[in-house]
Amino acid sequence: MPSRPGLRERVDALLDSFIKDFYETVPYARHQKSAEKIDLEYYKRHNIETILRLRRKRTIDALAIKYFTKKDPVQAKAWAHYTDDEMLHDRLFAADLAKVGVSKEEIYSTEPLLSTKLLTGYLQYGMEFEDSPLALIASVYFVEYTTTRTQPEWLDNLEKVLGADEVKGQRAHVNTDLDDDHDDFVWRVLTSLVTTDEEERAVERHLHHIYWLWKLYFVELHQRTVLGKEGEQIALPTAAEA
Repeated sequence: MPSRPGLRERVDALLDSFIKDFYETVPYARHQKSAEKIDLEYYKRHNIETILRLRRKRTIDALAIKYFTKKDPVQAKAWAHYTDDEMLHDRLFAADLAKVGVSKEEIYSTEPLLSTKLLTGYLQYGMEFEDSPLALIASVYFVEYTTTRTQPEWLDNLEKVLGADEVKGQRAHVNTDLDDDHDDFVWRVLTSLVTTDEEERAVERHLHHIYWLWKLYFVELHQRTVLGKEGEQIALPTAAEA
């Protein structure tokens, strides 16, 4: 008997609706997926932000491990192993950026976008002030699920436009998620935290918040790199329907 039967089907359907909404409502949403000419400033900054986000998530993962060591040592070991797998994946993205002229010095001296700070701050808030990794694990499931269902197509197009060697690191990152069934693993950890109907509702609430923050990120990314509106107020994205 699966833990919280029906929850994963509802969550996956919700994430599928987010993917659909993303392509329909976010500016430049299909750019890396289907553009015949890639806007390199957009592409570079997206990968820089990915690296900066991964670096900040390492700290939040450590807080989750600390939580699990007190509450569930089995999950502490499992999350430590998962974190070990993902810990240095920022190097994969940095290697790809080097091939389009972005140095490590430029990457690590870049101030993260406001939306990146808000997204990672939301996850850290859960650990620091709610003493719960639920928002973090829900976010990781969100990323694992949506990555494996969107990024292979994006990388196919980027490989066609930029070259296979230029996206080698990103391809390795996605292949790790696919080969190791990371979405199934993260789901098992997530459901270990969900024992009540209220916690089920909290998962879905976190996913709505996380998706809104991701939309904000892509809106800000487009605004900064394509429209050139640096420092201006971010145009707020519309929320996906529940």
